Amino acid sequence: MRQLAAWQERKPDLDQLDCRVYAVSADQLPHATSALNTGITFSIGYGCTKTDAEIIGAWWGNHPPDGQHIEPTEFLIGRGGIILGSMYASGPVGRMSVEEAIALINGREERRS
Repeated sequence: MRQLAAWQERKPDLDQLDCRVYAVSADQLPHATSALNTGITFSIGYGCTKTDAEIIGAWWGNHPPDGQHIEPTEFLIGRGGIILGSMYASGPVGRMSVEEAIALINGREERRS
């Protein structure tokens, strides 16, 4: 949830860059909805399955006591659907920070000018 909150805090900066944030979770609707109650305003999908994870190449882990779930997987998708950056974790660490994403987007925009 802290990761989502960090992205929410930088939403004005992301809006200025014309960026949209979407999250997807293996959680079911009640748990996914609880994130919205914390002030998250971007779209959150829920119910990600192992098949969904396989489609995007994400790791699917078995982690007691929670059971199986998708590991963190992130994409920065540019204009025209071009993947500008991705991150595939095989465990609970290794997530892209919002600051890194903003720096990557700003750097790409500077090179385009």
